[in-house]
Amino acid sequence: MHKPYWLDKKINLSDIRRTKELLRGFKLSTVCEEAMCPNLGECFRKGVATFMILGNVCTRHCSFCATKKGKGKPWDIDEPIRIKQAAEKLRLSYAVVTSPTRDDLADYGVQAFCRTVEEIKKIKPATAVEILIPDFCAQESALKKISRCGADVVAHNLETVPSLYIKVRQGADYGRSLEVLRAVKKNNAEIKTKSGIMLGLGEREKEVMEVFKDLAGVNCDLLTLGQYLSPSRRHYPVREYINPAKFMEFQAKALSFGFKSVQSSPYSRSSYLAGEMCRP
Repeated sequence: MHKPYWLDKKINLSDIRRTKELLRGFKLSTVCEEAMCPNLGECFRKGVATFMILGNVCTRHCSFCATKKGKGKPWDIDEPIRIKQAAEKLRLSYAVVTSPTRDDLADYGVQAFCRTVEEIKKIKPATAVEILIPDFCAQESALKKISRCGADVVAHNLETVPSLYIKVRQGADYGRSLEVLRAVKKNNAEIKTKSGIMLGLGEREKEVMEVFKDLAGVNCDLLTLGQYLSPSRRHYPVREYINPAKFMEFQAKALSFGFKSVQSSPYSRSSYLAGEMCRP
């Protein structure tokens, strides 16, 4: 299946060199690179990146994701300080932090998230922080700590509709992911919660509407909808390329469910233009 004309974004390597060199200097990974994000060139050119803590190896085997699979290395306890230094160097007013799923860690990586937020919050003037978290197996104590770690936004992506989980999100559970968002809000009513799904995996429109309803039911504030692009022939294939006009239609329908902000376009991603979604 050939990509349509509206998916023609290119990466200019000369535009991203400065940001890549800075990140390598601090020995930091980004989900932008690990997930082969098509917006990498645009974001790196602006000096914006989504930090990936706890290494670049995921313990789960989702078929849509380009992140390496296996057992990760021990947490580097100095990583939060280096992220703070990099965020200062990049002059970020809005920092986004994520991680691979680390089911091999006793706390699933919660301490690493909390420490990273704590360090970024030391930046003056204040830098807003969004964390994009795995499900932490919906452990109650983990979600309580995350909800009170000082982050401005806690994001957890549903990724797709329930019927496709067995093919696309091996090791994940739709109900468990909804519980993550519900629990974060329950433990901290002031925090903004966020989720995202990919389109073009073979989902039906009726199923997408059910996801909107479920997210509204757990008081999710922010939503992103983007086109799924398969990282390689070994990954789950694209079933459909969604027209930009259809993304606009989905945005209008999602907003009718009560979300505060919805980003919906072929190139929308969870962390793409994240700061703009949170502006008053």
